Amino acid sequence: MTHYFAEFSYLLASILFIFGLKGLSHPDSARRGMHMAEFGMLMAIIGTLLHREIVSYEWIIAGLVIGGAIGGAIAQFVPMTALPQQTALSHAFGAFAAALVGISEYHCHGGTASHFTLGAVGADVLLGSLTTTGSLIATAKLQGWLPGAPFTFKGQNLFNLALFAATLGSFVWWLAVPSAAFAFYLMALLSLAVGVMMVLPIGTADMPVVMSLLNSYAGLAAAATGFAISNNVLIIAGTLNGFSGFILSLIMCRAMNRSIRNVLFGAFGQAADETAAATGAEPMREISLDDAAVQLAYARQVAFVPGYGMATAQAQHAVHELATMLEARGVIVKYAIHPVAGRMPGHMNVLLAEANVPYSLLCELEAINPEFPSTDVAVVIGANDVVNPDARDNPTSAIAGMPILEVDYAKSVIVLKRGQGKGFSGLENPLFSKPNTGMLYGDAKESLMRLAEAVRAA
Repeated sequence: MTHYFAEFSYLLASILFIFGLKGLSHPDSARRGMHMAEFGMLMAIIGTLLHREIVSYEWIIAGLVIGGAIGGAIAQFVPMTALPQQTALSHAFGAFAAALVGISEYHCHGGTASHFTLGAVGADVLLGSLTTTGSLIATAKLQGWLPGAPFTFKGQNLFNLALFAATLGSFVWWLAVPSAAFAFYLMALLSLAVGVMMVLPIGTADMPVVMSLLNSYAGLAAAATGFAISNNVLIIAGTLNGFSGFILSLIMCRAMNRSIRNVLFGAFGQAADETAAATGAEPMREISLDDAAVQLAYARQVAFVPGYGMATAQAQHAVHELATMLEARGVIVKYAIHPVAGRMPGHMNVLLAEANVPYSLLCELEAINPEFPSTDVAVVIGANDVVNPDARDNPTSAIAGMPILEVDYAKSVIVLKRGQGKGFSGLENPLFSKPNTGMLYGDAKESLMRLAEAVRAA
């Protein structure tokens, strides 16, 4: 009876995971989707706790208590602005758990397992190991513990390919001779190195794609774990996670007009655009806080364009406060969201949702671009490459062809920026030098709060 209930729990969990993922496809149903996925995970845990092969519950209960306490602390104390690095760290933990299960399976049953099971164990350890270290490097880059710029050296791509080939060679050697424990553990160690070398050459500007890929790898590692231990719910959940992450990665690449190969091996953001460096940038026009406040207070329509600078300044609440004040004056306010703005998919949406910005005001690139010519003021908050008109107008630019938010077509543009430095990619942005653009320098949160006060007094 217990066995049947456990299998029913797994079936119910799998169904809930599928509907939960479907719910996450739209903000209106996202909360419901999350609750369904949470309940599905609860059912999967209950089903696992009823497994007949469990000898003792002491370590399991200890793990539940410690893990639950850590998860609760993260949910309570980690700010929304740190969500990208928190997500990357979660990928590392999940992948590491999957790799440990694979190592345990080989240690306990390696001599008697079938070749199919051994293949699943090997795939589990390989994917889990490289995802663990890759996610840790991504966390360090996002947190600022490592430089965000790509780390490269001469012949790096050849070195990485040779390292990956050696990893696959160890995998094949071990499958051919399952008793060769040295080959198995060599594969695990090389996989850890592959994860490090895979993410080091990728700059933080490409982190939305990297996060999606790491999510995909972690899911595939979980699916391989499911095949290794004959656990159906792991197979289903891991496959869902793996393929949805990969599809999202392709969508992110399309939004940047780049290929996954270019993201992984192109070291984008390593150097400035040579043409821009040679010709020099046009001077930027600085405006005062009062000038910006008057433009906003007497505008008919205003579009806020958030970027990673808004996240680092934790300015999402200040943006909403200013927008609410403008709406009270009869100004039409909208938010222009680029799909790769920030450091993870949906980064800007999450931050603005935390500030209680209505989803109906968030406009995707295709919807907002036709409205910029009739927009009185576009306020760019810490965004750079996603509003760079060179992507549209300069075929020799490194970001040529990348879909952008065409804020330069607005009647007036106010750019909130810390200083006159370039964006992460190192490219000059002609937007900042256009005659309809005014630069408001300083911390974005402080500038927005002072703007709100000035608008109130206008």
